[in-house]
Amino acid sequence: MVVPYGDPGPTQRRKNAFDVGEYGMGMCANSLELGCDCVGVIRYFDAHLCDSHGGPLTVKNAICMHEEDYGILWKHTDRRLPDRPEVRRSRRLVISSVSTVENYEYGFFWYLYQDGTIQFEVKLTGILSLGAAHPGETPPHGSLVAPQVYAPNHQHFFSMRLDFDLDGVDNSVYQVDVVPDAIDERNPFENAFRAQATLLTTELAAHGHLNLETARTWRVVNPSVRNAVGEPVGYKLLPGDNAFPFASPNAWWRKRAGFVDHHVWVTPYRSDERYGAGDYPNQSQGGDGLKRWTAADRPIENTDIVLWYTIGHTHIPRPEDYPVMPTMYIGFTLKPNGFFAENPANDVPPPSAHKSDAHCCSDG
Repeated sequence: MVVPYGDPGPTQRRKNAFDVGEYGMGMCANSLELGCDCVGVIRYFDAHLCDSHGGPLTVKNAICMHEEDYGILWKHTDRRLPDRPEVRRSRRLVISSVSTVENYEYGFFWYLYQDGTIQFEVKLTGILSLGAAHPGETPPHGSLVAPQVYAPNHQHFFSMRLDFDLDGVDNSVYQVDVVPDAIDERNPFENAFRAQATLLTTELAAHGHLNLETARTWRVVNPSVRNAVGEPVGYKLLPGDNAFPFASPNAWWRKRAGFVDHHVWVTPYRSDERYGAGDYPNQSQGGDGLKRWTAADRPIENTDIVLWYTIGHTHIPRPEDYPVMPTMYIGFTLKPNGFFAENPANDVPPPSAHKSDAHCCSDG
């Protein structure tokens, strides 16, 4: 993870911290408190680490696991039975931790859903890194958040290492783009479009960016295991909010954080390839990690693969972010795509309605 600031001023230009690498999210983890960080029936897990001298360090309640309601899971009302709609409530399992790195808090939340969906979300909050402005000055590379107080523009980038073993070790990855059909006699109403899947066979071919124009996603499959309709079982990566870096490729922080050059990378699994920026971002002269590994252009088809996803957030501060900023959310979703024969949440029982709202579901 890297946090580059976009202000070239002398007090701001050095702010390009590797919050994972220079600090370490585990070492900065909070001890979570019931009723504050997590609510409901909670199971906590301690984190056991080493301090700077190699001694044991325990962070109590560093990880929280609980279940929570998440609205409607699915619903349908048959027009022939309008008084008996079928509704199921969604409940998700939440596994979370929160780390304080200097002025920022980062919450890391994994959500597991009843329909097989897996969601990851980063929650960003805390205190802005601030600077002073002269009376009447409008800072060009930041925003005034209070009289003569400004917050510089900056970005947050996270590199997520997703080690897939989808129904077995050997997997493949497709880039999926939605494209319109040609305007010809087979498309007389000029309305046809289709999903076009491109098999990614080598590391360099897998370098990819988000593309809103084609609703681009990525599908991980096991070519050796077929689903109910005879196609490879798969899961799809659905991007969430994201960003491109605004600094030049020659900026010093980008040389050390080469993982921001692409939103998606795919590598064959290697036990010593664990961090997108390499093992030692503090000492890096640039070109480590994903940039160096993928230069070999190794094959990635039908093998043990790792998909790396870069998430970015561009923060143009506002007065409402001061003095403590409300939470912002970024992340991605892994959704089953041909992995199940049908909706695995079809058999979720109806909610137990109170007498006052018993009309809300059909329970026999």
